[in-house]
Amino acid sequence: MSAGVTYLKFELLRTLRNRRFSILSLVFPVIMYFLIAAPNKNNDDLGKLGIFAPQYYMVGLLGFGAMIAGLSAGARIAAERQVGWNRQLRLTPLSPRDYFRAKVLTSYALILCSMVLLSIAGLILGVRIPADQWLRMCAMVLVAAVPFAALGIGLGHLLTTDAMGPATGFGTALFAFLGGTWFPITGSGAFVTFCKLLPSYWLVQAGQIGNNGSTNPWGTEGWIVIAVWIGATVALARWAYRRDTKR
Repeated sequence: MSAGVTYLKFELLRTLRNRRFSILSLVFPVIMYFLIAAPNKNNDDLGKLGIFAPQYYMVGLLGFGAMIAGLSAGARIAAERQVGWNRQLRLTPLSPRDYFRAKVLTSYALILCSMVLLSIAGLILGVRIPADQWLRMCAMVLVAAVPFAALGIGLGHLLTTDAMGPATGFGTALFAFLGGTWFPITGSGAFVTFCKLLPSYWLVQAGQIGNNGSTNPWGTEGWIVIAVWIGATVALARWAYRRDTKR
């Protein structure tokens, strides 16, 4: 078994055994979903947009869980740096590529678990999405989650353990608010234009597949924004890792 596969297995087991982290990234979004969506389970016209409220909030909280899973990876990295674990890893045959792959895949494993749990919660409240649309939605959400996974890795190599908690909490709350997790962002103006420059906005928009007959809720603008964020955050993660290695 290669060093990369061994490390990936170790990361997955360690993360899933961390009850505090699992509750925060998996259970908390589901609880929030029922608290927000259940009182609106009969609302078929959220924001006068013709959107079924439980479906909108299901996707919004799905994006929220994805952001938590991605950014919280940085907290684990910061803790590893504090105890010298990263330094020990550099003495092993593990390559930087395998290291990054394990971190990203671990975050994605949690995101997929969150998708399943929130989809079940949505079914309970009457959300019905055809299988082909659900698969396209999940695929777009996974693409939109890449910047958050890369950003989490970058911050983990730049910040201390004490700083990661506030940074993750504030960052997730801000991205969720400006992305439309809690309410639809509509209209025009500087605020809407700014929100459309963020990956969290398109993360939420990915769930609008099927609403009003839409099959590609991003369009060219969404794909460009996500591509730019992926390039920028991946570059940040690489730079932060190399800087940390030199130190």
